[in-house]
Amino acid sequence: MSGTTGAVEGLLRELAPQVLGVLVRRHGGAFDACEDAVQEALLAAATQWPEGGVPANPRGWLVTVAERRLVDRVRSDSARRRREEALALATPQSALLAPAADAPDPAADDSLALLFLCCHPALSVPSRIALTLRAVGGLTTAQIAAAFLVPEATMAQRISRAKQTLRSVGGGLSLGGGESLPEGGAGRLGEVRHVLYLVFNEGYTASGGEELTAPRLSEEAIRLTRLLRRLTPGDAETAGLLALMLLTDARRPARTGSHGAVVPLDEQDRGRWDRELLDEGLELIASVLPRGQAGPYQVQAAIAAVHGEAATAREADWPQVLALYDLLLRLDPNPVVALNRAVAVAMVHGPEAGLALVAELAGDRRLARHHRLLAVRAHLLDRLGTDPAAAARAYREAAARTASAPERRHLASRARRLEVASSTG
Repeated sequence: MSGTTGAVEGLLRELAPQVLGVLVRRHGGAFDACEDAVQEALLAAATQWPEGGVPANPRGWLVTVAERRLVDRVRSDSARRRREEALALATPQSALLAPAADAPDPAADDSLALLFLCCHPALSVPSRIALTLRAVGGLTTAQIAAAFLVPEATMAQRISRAKQTLRSVGGGLSLGGGESLPEGGAGRLGEVRHVLYLVFNEGYTASGGEELTAPRLSEEAIRLTRLLRRLTPGDAETAGLLALMLLTDARRPARTGSHGAVVPLDEQDRGRWDRELLDEGLELIASVLPRGQAGPYQVQAAIAAVHGEAATAREADWPQVLALYDLLLRLDPNPVVALNRAVAVAMVHGPEAGLALVAELAGDRRLARHHRLLAVRAHLLDRLGTDPAAAARAYREAAARTASAPERRHLASRARRLEVASSTG
C-alpha cells in the first residue's frame, strides 16, 4: 500500500499545477478560490485513489472535483456572492462532467505561469516559497509547515496572506504560447530562480531542527527547476542552477555518518556520492559554460564541479576554485560568498591568510553573529594548530548560535576534541 500511496502522491504533485491552470484560465482573477478548490480535490484524490484506484483520466477527475468544490464554495460564502457572475456558476454542467475536454492542454505553460505568479514581486520571499510549494509543487500546507518547522496554522496564515496579496494587486495567470514566458516574465525569471534556490538550500541544510536535511524540499526544488529549464531551454542561468542543485545534492548520502552525525566535505567518503546526479550535473554545466558570460549560478555550479571531479578534498584544484570565487564575488558581492572565498584562500595560501579575511568579515553586521563565520574561524584556527583553546572556544560559540541540532552536535564535538587534546598535551 505504501508503494501505491507514493505513486499517487507523485502523480498528484505532477497534476496539481495543470489542474490549477485549467481553473484559473476559466475563472480569471480568482486564483485564491481556485487554489483552495484544487487543494480540496487533491486531498480527496489522496484519500480515495490508493483504495479505489486511479481513474482513467486523473487530470479530468481532479478538474471536475475542483470545479464542483469551487461552485460549492461560492454558493456557501456570502462574502463572495458579488463575484458569482465572474466565477464558474455560469459554466454548463456538461463542462463539469466532461473532464476539461474543452480546454487546451497547457500543462507545461500553466506550470511555468504559476511559478511566475507565485513569485510576484508584491509577495515577501517566505510567501513566494510557501505559495510555490503549494500551488506548483502540490504539497499540502501541513507538509510545507513540517519542512520549515513551523506550526501548520502559521503556514496556513502565510499562504492565505499571500493569496490575498495577489488578489489585491490583481495577480492573474497570463499565459504565453509554446515555450514563451508569461507576460512580464523575463523580468521575474531571476526571482523565480532565487525562490527555487532558497527552497533547495533549506532542504539541503535545514536552518533548524533535529535533522540536517529536509530531502522533500530539495527534491521539489530540483523537480521545479527541471520544469523551468525545460520551458526556458535557452536560459543558461537556469541550466546553471539545475547543475548546481544536482552537483550539490549528489553529496547528500555522504553528509551524515552514524546516528546522523555531520560529515564535512573534506571528510566525506566520495564513493557514497550519487554518481548519476554527479554525472548529470557535470555534463550540464560543461554544456552551458561555453555559451558566453556566466552568471552566479553557473559559477557556483562550476565550483561544485571542481569538487565533484576531485578524488579527495585536498586533490581539488583549489587555485581554480579561488579564481571562480573571485569571479563570483564580482557577480554577487555578498558576505557569504566572501566567507566561502576565505576558505579557498586558506587552502591556496594557508590558514593565516584565510583568518585575516575572516577577521575583516567580522565587521560586516550581516555576518558578524552568524554561526557560519565562527565555524569557519574555528576550522582555520584548528588547521593552524597554534592556539587550540581559541579554536575550541570558537567552535563552542558557533555551536551556541546555530538552530540546527546536527550542526550544533558536530561543532560541540570538534570543541571537545580540541579541549581533550589540550588537557592531555
